[in-house]
Amino acid sequence: MHRKILGAALALGVAHGAIAQTAPAGELRPDQVRFRALYKELVETNTSLSVGSCTEAAAKMGAHLKAAGFPDSDITYFSVPDHPKEGGVVAILHGSSKTAKPMLLLGHLDVVEAKRADWTRDPFTFIEEDGYFYGRGTSDMKVIDATWVDMLVRFKESKYTPKRTIKMALTCGEETLAAFNGADYLARNKRDLIDAEFALNEGGGGRADKDGHVQSQGVQVGEKVVQQFRMETTNPGGHSSVPIKDNAIYQLAQGLLKVRDYDFPLELNDVTRAFFAKAGAGRTDETGKAMVAIAKDPTDKAAEAQLNKDRGFHSMLRTTCVATLLDGGHAENALPQRAGANINCRMFPGDTMEGVKAQLEKAIGDPGVKLIPLQPIRGKSMPAPLDPKVIGPMEKVAAKYYPGAPVIPTMSTGASDALYLMPVGIPTYGVPGFYSGPEGSGAHGLNEHASVKSVYLGRDYLTELVKTLADAG
Repeated sequence: MHRKILGAALALGVAHGAIAQTAPAGELRPDQVRFRALYKELVETNTSLSVGSCTEAAAKMGAHLKAAGFPDSDITYFSVPDHPKEGGVVAILHGSSKTAKPMLLLGHLDVVEAKRADWTRDPFTFIEEDGYFYGRGTSDMKVIDATWVDMLVRFKESKYTPKRTIKMALTCGEETLAAFNGADYLARNKRDLIDAEFALNEGGGGRADKDGHVQSQGVQVGEKVVQQFRMETTNPGGHSSVPIKDNAIYQLAQGLLKVRDYDFPLELNDVTRAFFAKAGAGRTDETGKAMVAIAKDPTDKAAEAQLNKDRGFHSMLRTTCVATLLDGGHAENALPQRAGANINCRMFPGDTMEGVKAQLEKAIGDPGVKLIPLQPIRGKSMPAPLDPKVIGPMEKVAAKYYPGAPVIPTMSTGASDALYLMPVGIPTYGVPGFYSGPEGSGAHGLNEHASVKSVYLGRDYLTELVKTLADAG
């Protein structure tokens, strides 16, 4: 896609709900220029677990809020002593209603590790090139974080008072179990601070075709559950000069191949069945036909085979497990006494750790390959209700910004911090808005990017959506 700027004024009257109009190509509105600078600042603040600091990023975002007029009493920073760089911030824009419950804007500041040697461009330098923004976090999920902060800044500066109080929580720890998870901390220890009728989060978004036309928008109302296993083999070992076939590394390798080749049984629930039926009906290709067919009959093997060609659909239809880390041996001139791998499983809602472990062990078929569940052991995921007071405005506003693209409830194949809010009574929705093409966004991988057009359009969409939800009360 080549760069197209969607813009003339979302009038300075954002408080009055103005809608974006077309601007001359290459020009940015003043509010977009400010947003781009904030987005750039956030991407270029390294928040990876190894060397970065979410605490620093939270402070920078808080400084923007304070400069816009938020009093100190409405900005709360939080962290714990043993994780000083993994802090976050909560901000509150008070509403006029004494009865309407608040809404919460949730975002994680941390990003997946990125090695400069592997990337085409410096992952922590914000680069705009050929219609895309490049950098770690440009899509997951600093574009949403920047949108939330920019939105609250503009609301405050324009003296807009919503009917419903708007809260924002930017946290750390979503991307790795080794970190301090701010969303979990707030849900357990500061529940009143983030109390809300519902929350808006990452996890939704749109799909565009190769020409950049948005075909659909998704709102995430469910997600898989992450469960890690340690796969391990042990052996007496010995001297490498007298090798034998009984080798811990070889045994582990055979087990890993069994995991690679095992497909968990196909599963559907109400959310995924509705997704395949609705999204498939909007397509005319073989994949669309297969989507409709699988929604009607989950035993249709031809439809399943067609959908399995798409990595995303394959994952949406079942639990998946994949090797992500590998280690083995203790000396270069010795037979290995131990070899191990991390198995990352994404469990379909309703599946249990015990059930997944049993299926893997049966597929591996070797009692010498041990599967050890790693903490934390997750419970079942809880879907958000399809509340028309939330879903309705998403659909209505989307019709203005993405005409003809249906808003479809989806189940994410990944996992998010909604996992911590749902159990404490805060239904959490992954928002529509930002979209990517068939090539994806590179999130968690190399050369992560976001379409320039998607960023500016999605920002305007979310601004109007939040205003609509906040004013409905």
